[in-house]
Order: sequence, then structure tokens, then C-alpha cells
Amino acid sequence: MKNFLKLFSGGFLLLLVALPFEAYSQLPDPTRFERDIRRFEQADERNPPPEGAIVLTGSSSIARWNNQAEEALAPLTVIPRGFGGSIMNDVVHYIDRVAIAYKPRAILIYEGDNDTSPGSSIPLNMILGQLREIIDKIHTALPETRIYVLSVKPSPVRREAWERVQRLNENYQQLADADPLVHYVDVATPLLDEDGAMRGNLYVRDNLHLNGPGNEIWGATIKAALMPMEAAYE
Repeated sequence: MKNFLKLFSGGFLLLLVALPFEAYSQLPDPTRFERDIRRFEQADERNPPPEGAIVLTGSSSIARWNNQAEEALAPLTVIPRGFGGSIMNDVVHYIDRVAIAYKPRAILIYEGDNDTSPGSSIPLNMILGQLREIIDKIHTALPETRIYVLSVKPSPVRREAWERVQRLNENYQQLADADPLVHYVDVATPLLDEDGAMRGNLYVRDNLHLNGPGNEIWGATIKAALMPMEAAYE
């Protein structure tokens, strides 16, 4: 890991340190998504997307939204490249092909949902270290490209992980606050009620993925975060 970053969140400190090789060796093989990535590349060969757009990538909450994102975020020009079931380590592996290759003006990332699912043993400092690695790769290849990091959303089926998710979200925000090209987008709070409870009526039957009303909130929140900076480039 190139960078070491101290992230303050509430009353606790998360220090990014080098993790033992064994921790990384237990992660699933990113090449399980090779077919999905090749499908994107084949679509690009048939219909090359424009440079200078906004790439959207990440796990299933983005992937399931791939066909809706362009309409939801209009007039912004977006390239939806979510691949469902992914974790942060998968984005590290594919960021060059799934985002940087498009030479976008901005990249939006949604990861951490599967990393923090109940039963997951992935340490928070590993997730944050991988996000920092992604950001470093983008900065090196595209020094002026803006990065939008979405918070992990609440999900009723993963309620027991919510406290851990909130800690991760707080550290995402701290990471963004330390880098002028990185912007944190809170998509979690709009999905909660006034008392901070999860709103079960915003999810499909799996209680993990958003339904129509949930996606409307999701899309409106993302659009509100992107428009102030990105509308000027359309």
C-alpha cells in the first residue's frame, strides 16, 4: 500500500496499516467478473462511449440501476458500469478497464455493501485501504478527474451490520474531506425515516435492493450531489 492515512471518525481512530498477505489471499478472485467486464468492452467496440463523461461503477445497487441511470441523471452524460456482487477489491482490480479507460471527467463509486455484509470478515481498514488505492490509481492516470464516493446504504436484511456500515461511511467522509478531488455522497440518510430507522417500503422482497420509490430517492440524491459541479461540463 503506497499511502498511509489516518482517518478520524466520531470518537475513534482508524489507522490504515499494511495487512498480512493472508488477509488478501482470502478475498474472492476478481477474475470471476471477467465475463462481465468483457461484455462492457464488447459493447464499447460496437458503440464507443464519449470521453469526458461520468462513469458509474460498483456493486449491485449500481448494476441493477445501469439501465435507469442515464434517464435518472439527465442531462448529465453517464456511462453505467456497475457489476453486481462486487467488493472493493474487485474495483481495485478492474478500475483501469471499467472506468479509467473512458477518460471520464468524474467517476462515481459504490462499494462496501458486500464487504460489510453480515458474516464478512473483511476488515474496515482493508476496505478503506483499497479505496485509497483506487483513488491513487485515478489520480495518477487522470489528475483532474473528480471522484464521488457513495456511502453504503442501509438494508433491512443486513440490519445487524448497520453499526459497522456507519463507521465505514464516517471514514469515507473523512477520506473525502482530506482530498479536494474526492466528494462524499450520503445516500444513506435519505433512505432512513426521521428517527433514523430503515424504511422497509423502499426495498424489493430481498430487503437488500431498492424498489421503484427507493431508486427514485437514490437517483435524486446522486443527481443533487453531481449537478453543482458536473452540469457546467455538459
